[in-house]
Amino acid sequence: MMPALLEQMNEHSRTALLAESLVPRARKRRSGETVDLAAIEQAVRTILVAVGEDPDREGLLDTPRRVAKMYADMFSGLHQDPARHLRVMFAENYEEIVLVRDIRFASMCEHHLLPFFGVAHVCYIPNGRVTGLSKLARVIDEVARRPQVQERLTQ
Repeated sequence: MMPALLEQMNEHSRTALLAESLVPRARKRRSGETVDLAAIEQAVRTILVAVGEDPDREGLLDTPRRVAKMYADMFSGLHQDPARHLRVMFAENYEEIVLVRDIRFASMCEHHLLPFFGVAHVCYIPNGRVTGLSKLARVIDEVARRPQVQERLTQ
């Protein structure tokens, strides 16, 4: 995971945020691309036809493109490594708890492909090493942008 970073931290500052289960490595598609927008568009057209809609009617003409772009955004965390935000730490003689509250996030339920929303609070004890507060919010954002169940995201 991040062995050098973890070695610099004491037992108390190894938060669930840094747990490997919550900071998985980025996954690349075999082609090197992150998302196949054309395949998503075609799949959306197929779904529209399957439910009895006409994907060529005026109100639905751009829907496959819009849905593909939405999925690319909502699943962008699959192709990013959130741990990269925590690689830069600064030596700081600060031993009190650091808390970032009310980090809003949006994620996607892996069972139904419907969005869910929440608010995260992250805290850690620096043990002489700190990172920027905005980095913690970026980690939450990237971890949330992938299909998952709420229970796993909030472990």
